[in-house]
Amino acid sequence: MPDPFVHLRVASAYSLRHGASQPAELVARAAEHEMDTLGLTDRDGLYGAIRFAGACRDAGIAPVLGIDLAVHPGNVTEAGNLPAGTCERSERGGLGVAPQRLCVLASSRAGWAALCRLTSAAHLSGQRGRPVADRATIMEYAAGGELVVLLGADSDVGRAVVERPEVAERLLRDWAQVLPPQALVVGVSDHQLPGRGIGSSVQAARLLALADHCRVPAVLTNAVRMAHRDQAPTIDVLDCARRLVPLDARNVDRRNAEAWLKSGKEMAVLAELLARRAGRGADGGSRLIAETRMLAMRCRLDPRRDLGLGEIHLPELSVIGGGTRVGDAQKLLANRCEAGISARYGTADEAIRRRLDEELAVIAQHGFASYFLTVDDVVRLVRGRGCRVAARGSGAGSLVNHLLGISGVDPIRHGLIMERFLSPLRKSLPDIDLDVESHRREEIYQQILAAYGGERVACVAMLETYRVRHAVRDVGAALSLPPGEIDAIAKAFPHIRARDARAALRDLPELRAAGLAERRLDLLFELVESLDGLPRHVALHPCGVLLSDATLLDRTPVEASFAGYPMSQFDKDDVEEIGMLKLDVLGIRMQSSMSHAVAEVERTTGERIDLESLADNGFSDPDTYRLIGEARTLGCFQIESPGQRELIGKFGPSDFTDIIIDISLFRPGPVKSDMVRPFLEARQGYARPSHLHPDLEPFLRETCGVVVFHEQVIQIIATLSGCSLAIADEVRRALGSVTGQADAKAWFIPTAIGRGYSPVVVQRVWQVLESFASFGFCKAHAAAFALPTFQSAWLKTHWPAHFLAGVLTHDPGMYPKRLILEEARRCGVALLGLDVNASADGYLVERLPEVADTGAAPDSPPRWGIRLSLAEVKGINATEVARIVAGRPYRSLTDFWNRAQVSAPVVERLVLAGGFDAVHRLGTATSVRRGRLTRRDLLLTVADLQRDSRAGIKQARRARGLAGGAARRVGPVDGAASDPRDRALAQSRRPAEVRPPEIQLPLDFTEDADPVPSGLPELTDSERVQAELAVLGLDVSRHVVDFYAPLLAALQVTRSRDLLSVRRRQGVLVAGVKVATQTPPIRSGRRVVFLTLDDTTGPVDATFFEDAQGPYARTIFGSWLLVVRGELRRTGPRGVSVLADGCWDLGELFERWQSVLELTGDRERALTAVRDLLAEVPEDFGGGARRMLVHPSGFRQSAYADIKPAGGSGPAGSPAAGAPRKLWHSSPGSSGR
Repeated sequence: MPDPFVHLRVASAYSLRHGASQPAELVARAAEHEMDTLGLTDRDGLYGAIRFAGACRDAGIAPVLGIDLAVHPGNVTEAGNLPAGTCERSERGGLGVAPQRLCVLASSRAGWAALCRLTSAAHLSGQRGRPVADRATIMEYAAGGELVVLLGADSDVGRAVVERPEVAERLLRDWAQVLPPQALVVGVSDHQLPGRGIGSSVQAARLLALADHCRVPAVLTNAVRMAHRDQAPTIDVLDCARRLVPLDARNVDRRNAEAWLKSGKEMAVLAELLARRAGRGADGGSRLIAETRMLAMRCRLDPRRDLGLGEIHLPELSVIGGGTRVGDAQKLLANRCEAGISARYGTADEAIRRRLDEELAVIAQHGFASYFLTVDDVVRLVRGRGCRVAARGSGAGSLVNHLLGISGVDPIRHGLIMERFLSPLRKSLPDIDLDVESHRREEIYQQILAAYGGERVACVAMLETYRVRHAVRDVGAALSLPPGEIDAIAKAFPHIRARDARAALRDLPELRAAGLAERRLDLLFELVESLDGLPRHVALHPCGVLLSDATLLDRTPVEASFAGYPMSQFDKDDVEEIGMLKLDVLGIRMQSSMSHAVAEVERTTGERIDLESLADNGFSDPDTYRLIGEARTLGCFQIESPGQRELIGKFGPSDFTDIIIDISLFRPGPVKSDMVRPFLEARQGYARPSHLHPDLEPFLRETCGVVVFHEQVIQIIATLSGCSLAIADEVRRALGSVTGQADAKAWFIPTAIGRGYSPVVVQRVWQVLESFASFGFCKAHAAAFALPTFQSAWLKTHWPAHFLAGVLTHDPGMYPKRLILEEARRCGVALLGLDVNASADGYLVERLPEVADTGAAPDSPPRWGIRLSLAEVKGINATEVARIVAGRPYRSLTDFWNRAQVSAPVVERLVLAGGFDAVHRLGTATSVRRGRLTRRDLLLTVADLQRDSRAGIKQARRARGLAGGAARRVGPVDGAASDPRDRALAQSRRPAEVRPPEIQLPLDFTEDADPVPSGLPELTDSERVQAELAVLGLDVSRHVVDFYAPLLAALQVTRSRDLLSVRRRQGVLVAGVKVATQTPPIRSGRRVVFLTLDDTTGPVDATFFEDAQGPYARTIFGSWLLVVRGELRRTGPRGVSVLADGCWDLGELFERWQSVLELTGDRERALTAVRDLLAEVPEDFGGGARRMLVHPSGFRQSAYADIKPAGGSGPAGSPAAGAPRKLWHSSPGSSGR
């Protein structure tokens, strides 16, 4: 028999930085107590409601859903701001005043809809991030009787009941008068605290007595904040993190550890004590428990019936039909596909017609026509804006998507199958992701919102959870550690789970070398691990957009994102649970880069390039495949990483299918399952392809008999078993788990043998399926990626300057811009310095002037250069860039100062970076420039101009800020505003746009004194490069490594361009600027670090396995100029890398060399001193236990391998030497900043 008590007021971890337990943990605890119903009333949102309902469904527990809201007695929207003391503030050092709160419970499907809309109203009124409702708003949504208002200890009634009982009675009667019958209850909580405050036994008894006196039903709650009592320290840290105050008894809410999910027996004892204190009589406690259960039974929700789990809601045909008279969505879809046949194929052969009919039949079976029409509508909208758009994912396998223009990949030509995307057996909505230009993504969001309206569109939320770095910062601040120490500890860790903090201290040599295992830090890391996975912050999902019918706001609450977009409170998994169309509109920087390149080609030559037309000749361009095969792919989409360049160097792709295979092979699954080696052996002729059986050869031939694609797995299962492709895909999906593999094997082997295949063949095929099926890659997904891969490689082959200008402008890859600049030089593209009269907000291409007597042929192609961007200047903002461009040309620094309205620090940086060299014709650097201007003179001029401005001279010309008219920020709107778009926009925290001034022609201000030479020497080459690195993050005038050339030559360091001439397995020293570190998963499960250096002649790739990491890990991750020792590895005809066994800081070696040389004047002794350093064996911090993650199939992976693609996090920061953050990329598995 279930426990009769029901916890109705429960806060989970989705009460951000208030609750300590995940919804599933609370449900599991309730199941242990044999409870059949459990409530969830998170603070300020319904963020955890869907996953809580799902956990309850799985545990056989009925959910009760509500919200804990801050309440203000006045009208929140009248003044546009919250009154003082309404909401607890998260500002350092200030607790503010705790708000009055109440809980609202939903009692039906209509109640859930009202709860969602009430939550939205609370968030879209007042200020972003401080949701608050007034009594009028609550009355509006509770008027239908489907909501229940629960007044607890922290409500206006609860706060007044002890000290001002007559006021409490008046307030309670007021609530009873304005709410429908049975819509008001009083919730009493007794945390057995002394005194008379919230949670005290005195307050609880008096509140219960008041409810009885006013004949208002009362229920017992425990105001739960944690599933287990031992989570109380975590609660304290969360309170401090929320308020930004140190951990102290004065700064935390709890006074004991009673706010946990107690058993029904414990709550019954509490009820009896409370009833006696309130004068309820002998059965008072049991009546209180019964009344609590009665309310719970009334508010129990059915996840499917009341929340709509499993339902699907798509935009109405009237919205997506485009004004057509066709009233049936399926007919409209068929008509558009027919039009697509004419556009794509001209005429349809029998195979195309049969495939289209099959796909349309499946779509009709599921009723998904509106889904495809909606995606088509969005694609048309994006293209109508002149923005590049492409589909990714398994949707590329659909002919319907190809005919509609959603996907540019022809599934017929490339052998893609629909069933991997959508089949008769898969009832969930298919998933189509759209790639758009990254810099126009928000513009596309705005267009979608405008087209569909705020009642049908919202963005998806992303609940950011505590990982180790955030946890260290919050716990460290709570423990009052010095800010510098907190920062150093946080940045020392790779981007791992908080729960792995102490394990990482044992496992990772770079952390042990940093001395973080001190006993004094034990409490810090214990609390850090307790925060693991708890939601910390709500943010806008980077790409998810919800599209629905007009009932969207009945099924999800919305709030304003930082940028002012209406944002659902549910994440990507939750919205799929409740049947919403989630369209991922991803901002892809490579799409922006290619768009920039195409625009630059047209601007500089007048030629218009259509990248989509490359498919017309089957992507056949020998020059492009030559570039790919030679691994000259820096900057190209998907094929630029060290591992990819190694793979394509061995592979040598020669057609579009090869690119698809290459992209599929270079995935964690295929790498871990050892697909790459047998494929390359067969491809290069070292082994004969094995197709397992002649019936399988048609779809294994292209991959040399190796199972690479999910589609091949599906086809193998279907061929040998005789089942449909739809059933085969279900079997493939089951192979990802141990149980699923056992069930699939029990079905597949006898079925295949029964169809006449020999047991030996069937067993061999099963071994292949068992090994590879869960690790393959979707061919359709790879084909969708291969399209921009080929397009980017084609642009680099034929228009390198224009393509690399796009790459530099939009920064799409894993490498820093300084390496792309070096690549441009290697491609014969000149690098043009910063110039206030020529540079813009992006990198521009310029035709170089003809040089006489070059010996070039008369018809030789023009030479191009890339002009540096103003946006690279440290501290400059978009408004300042716009002003600079609008005011051009400038005749002098003083003219620029007077008209461009740029801050003095930015002007100084422009001078240091050479932005005025051309204006004042400074020329090249020399140590002394007698009688001529230098950059030092210009810096003196800036100082003079700044002094004059401060003194008020030329104040009119120096006016800044809102010149030209500033964009007006709209204040909070009235709650009656109907469209959530407007109300969300009113809460945008984005800085208001400032328009640049009207273009001003350069006038001859005779009073403006031009800079005059002072006799100061020009900056040295070293000073110039230091300034460029500090201002731009780029070494423009000279490569950093050039300054170390004498030492590198003496050490006989091998340059990148010479590595191809070195024998295999020969020992080498290489050196350069670190440009990337990665820790990808490998088959052995060991941790590996891939390091890429740039030495002016090209990239050098080095690999550190675990044995070599111990003594050198801190240098690998912490230094930016490195010397690496190792032996050469051949990775293909033109591919080499270094198997590293040592690593040193180049700066430290150079300092030793220079100091001995200056002291003795003996170059040989100086070199010997450096070699002695190289010969020293540093302290080995290796030897830690190797933690591995084991897949159900038996494959292993390092716990510290990258868990998301390279480039997913920002570049690492600067080491102690002071290198700028732009210098290198650091993957998530890499330690250091």
